[in-house]
Amino acid sequence: MDKTYEEDLLKAVKNATLLLESHDLMLTDFTSRVDSSSFPGHYVLYWELGSKVKEVRVEPDPEVIEECCFTVEESLDSVYRKGRRNDKNIGPLEIKVVRSGAFDELMSFFVSRGSSVSQYKTPRSVPNEDAVKILEAAQSLLAGRFHRGSCMN
Repeated sequence: MDKTYEEDLLKAVKNATLLLESHDLMLTDFTSRVDSSSFPGHYVLYWELGSKVKEVRVEPDPEVIEECCFTVEESLDSVYRKGRRNDKNIGPLEIKVVRSGAFDELMSFFVSRGSSVSQYKTPRSVPNEDAVKILEAAQSLLAGRFHRGSCMN
């Protein structure tokens, strides 16, 4: 798979999160990884969502998250889109919504391995398998996994 630059990913995620606002949702944190366990490989985004309304349970509409997948893919650079559409060497982008607190657990993991709490910044790409296990275990059962075009629950 071709490399996607962090700047491009940030821009694409920002574009997608605009869709959340009209549903009183906000992205509180995110990271990504490349899943090459199948062919073609694909990008996985882990999103932790919050509510803009106090004391309201976060229950994202699957159609909204699928639209976010579409928006992220359309916002990435032309090399990514060519790999998806023409070359078919990149699979559909997937968003996994994780439960509240998942990124606190991720920070604790990295701090326990020597990262400084005061210097910690959520990595935008997580290649570490132990960190991925934390995120996979934190998937919200309500939210599920989504990719462009259909829900993968």
